[in-house]
Amino acid sequence: ATMAKITILPSQNEAWGYSGTIESHANPTESWALAMTAITAATGCANYEVRAFLDSRHGRHFADEVANGLHRGLALVPAIDAAVARWMSWTISRRIEREQGIPHGLPHLTGYVMAEAIAAENLEAA
Repeated sequence: ATMAKITILPSQNEAWGYSGTIESHANPTESWALAMTAITAATGCANYEVRAFLDSRHGRHFADEVANGLHRGLALVPAIDAAVARWMSWTISRRIEREQGIPHGLPHLTGYVMAEAIAAENLEAA
């Protein structure tokens, strides 16, 4: 399968999101681009939606997962791929659906990317 080239959007929350969390573990610019590419491929979401996720508190948790892989001795790409696979293996629970409105049964990663994209759009519209 050929990967469509995606445009890597810069972080809008370098201090607190994915970038701020990963910078003590890996090159934040390289890691950001790899994470954005992997998440876009896995979820089918748009680059601006993935940026909203990576810039959010969920992006920080995703960075923690990548850092855990690095600490286990994985290189950066396999650590990101492992984090993507893990987040795609979990599904949105009925409780999360009730509390956050993310459809039950979606993969965690897809659901949180979509939810953060909606939250970001709502902020911009306000």
